Amino acid sequence: MASLLRFRKLCYVEPAVSKCSFQSFDKVIKKHDQSCIPPPPPPPPLPHNHRKSTNASGGGGDKRKVLRRRREWRCLDWCCWMIGYICTTWWLLLVLYNALPGFQVPDSPGTKLKREGLTALHPVVMIPGIVTGGLELWEGKPCADGLFRKRLWGGSFTEIFKRPWCWLEHMSLDNETGLDPPGIRVRSVPGLVAADYFTSWYFVWAVLIENLAKIGYEGKNMHMAAYDWRLSFQNTEVRDQALSRLKSKIELMYLTNGNKKVVVVPHSMGVLYFLHFIKWVEAPTPMGGGAGPGWCAKHIKSIVNIGPAFLGVPKAASGLFSGEAKDVAFARAMAPGILDSEILGLQTLEHVMRVSRTWDSILSLIPKGGETIWGNMDWSPEEGYDCDPIKEKYIQSTVAESSQSTNETDGKLGFKVEDPVRYGRIISFGKTTSQVQSSNLPSFDPKEISRGRHQRKSNSSCGDDVWTEYDEMGRDSIRAVADNKAYTAKTLIDLLHFVAPKMMRRSETHFSYGIADDLDDPKYSHYKYWSNPLETKLPDAPDMEIYCLYGTGIPTERSYVYRTSPTDRCKSIPFRIDSAVNGNDDGCLRNGVYFVDGDETVPVLSAGFMCAKGWRGKNRFNPSGVPTYVREYKHKPPAFFEGRGLESGAHVDIMGNVALIEDVMRIAAGATGMEIGGDKIYSDILRMSERINLRV
Repeated sequence: MASLLRFRKLCYVEPAVSKCSFQSFDKVIKKHDQSCIPPPPPPPPLPHNHRKSTNASGGGGDKRKVLRRRREWRCLDWCCWMIGYICTTWWLLLVLYNALPGFQVPDSPGTKLKREGLTALHPVVMIPGIVTGGLELWEGKPCADGLFRKRLWGGSFTEIFKRPWCWLEHMSLDNETGLDPPGIRVRSVPGLVAADYFTSWYFVWAVLIENLAKIGYEGKNMHMAAYDWRLSFQNTEVRDQALSRLKSKIELMYLTNGNKKVVVVPHSMGVLYFLHFIKWVEAPTPMGGGAGPGWCAKHIKSIVNIGPAFLGVPKAASGLFSGEAKDVAFARAMAPGILDSEILGLQTLEHVMRVSRTWDSILSLIPKGGETIWGNMDWSPEEGYDCDPIKEKYIQSTVAESSQSTNETDGKLGFKVEDPVRYGRIISFGKTTSQVQSSNLPSFDPKEISRGRHQRKSNSSCGDDVWTEYDEMGRDSIRAVADNKAYTAKTLIDLLHFVAPKMMRRSETHFSYGIADDLDDPKYSHYKYWSNPLETKLPDAPDMEIYCLYGTGIPTERSYVYRTSPTDRCKSIPFRIDSAVNGNDDGCLRNGVYFVDGDETVPVLSAGFMCAKGWRGKNRFNPSGVPTYVREYKHKPPAFFEGRGLESGAHVDIMGNVALIEDVMRIAAGATGMEIGGDKIYSDILRMSERINLRV
């Protein structure tokens, strides 16, 4: 085609071509008849100054042409090329992912089990945990105009950035009653959409709901029991009748699904909420639901607890004490100007504490069982936990091989065994305090630290912008709290009573953290004990099953090293996690936090103890012998294309774990605990349980 165009140009277009005889283009080329090819026209004369600059620069015209070509390559061209490269790369990776062996996307649990013939059988009720359920506004102050029935929690969270002070005011509860402040009504979002996604891109229950739908579940046999997770459990009934509505819903699903018992699936704090419910529903009115003994045996097939926090979580204590956990402490160390800016006056953590201390639900997560469960100053059930088992196995094998090859038996060759980590000291002021023998530490005396409780801070110019109960503490009290002291699960309760007396007065009304000596004592009929598995009995339902499903293999917060805060701002938090404190390489102490095995939020001890020992067999906590099963899911980091992971053991991401979803679906379709394999244990929960001297 190009040859034809050149021939046309030579023989037809140019004027000089008319003198040439019309012969084939090939013959013209062979004869090199230059007379048929007109000479190129002479270039136009250049201006005088242009010729000078050209001659002086030695080829400047060529440089200008190159520059002109570069200028013609616009930003839009670069963008188009980049988009093209990205799309091509993505397409090639997608082809490889679907074509190469081992890269095929596995079938979802719902598709797999449907192919096996499983269908919906037992109705399913899901109960979300703390913070994962959406909250919407029904009545508010003038600053909240235009937000009627809009989400204040969950969804896009845009209102936090548009009007943060208004948002904080509406998310807070009353400090005295633990209920709505005057003129404000925030309620839980109803239905499955309440907790399917936390935000538009972060799933919670959505994957489980989708897989259940594939074997026949829908609105008539699947329900999300949403509730206002900020309230104490009994106050959800006082204000919203949430417990009564849950009772009616279970009864309705039982009747409309052929008298099939219900499978209840709570997550995280929802486990404690439902534990409260099964005592409430059979307790006499007006304190309870008045259904009488036998209601649970009639209506509930299984309780499948996911990520259960039966015995509390230490990070709840650190959150109430200083408004932080490991992530916040790390962020504060990396960017103190964001959280501690005195110039901007942000006081972010102070506002977080002011709001969270009004949420009584957090009080249900304070560690339960005292020193018997969580350990004392010199002992803990996790003692001997290896924070890096792979490295230790390697060292042990290397040492063994070296010993055999050199025949050294004098004990010089080996690796140093560190002193045991004293996890029982949940809060310690200073690294040394967290490690030395208890005999070298000052004793804790609540009367000593309470002497300066009502001495106001010296700076009386503080306004009322940020309220925390630290406002009322004097310097002597702050020093008394932090003076080389350590606090166990028992003395931690006294510490919180001292630093936050208003909050803990509400706690005394709604929650308890001890161990019952005599469960037949009439005092345990009060609702404050119902969410503590160590102070209440399971219902008389021998055919009901209880499962503890949780992740393992992720470092999880267990205890903290604190220091006093250097700032003397008005109404500031006087204590903080000392993120500069670290142990040895790959040790259990990192950035001021001691870690144990767990799901990143709940330690294995809290998640598995009740199913492994506390309720195992007939005992005083489980008089009818309800069968219990421990099902652990070892964490596997997600691959590149897996998003949050198909085998994740993390506290929320485990809701997308295919093995867990399959277990839940089989139970809902009628399988028993033995039919799905019984216990599946990877952690040291059995050894830890045996080390706990609890009378069962």
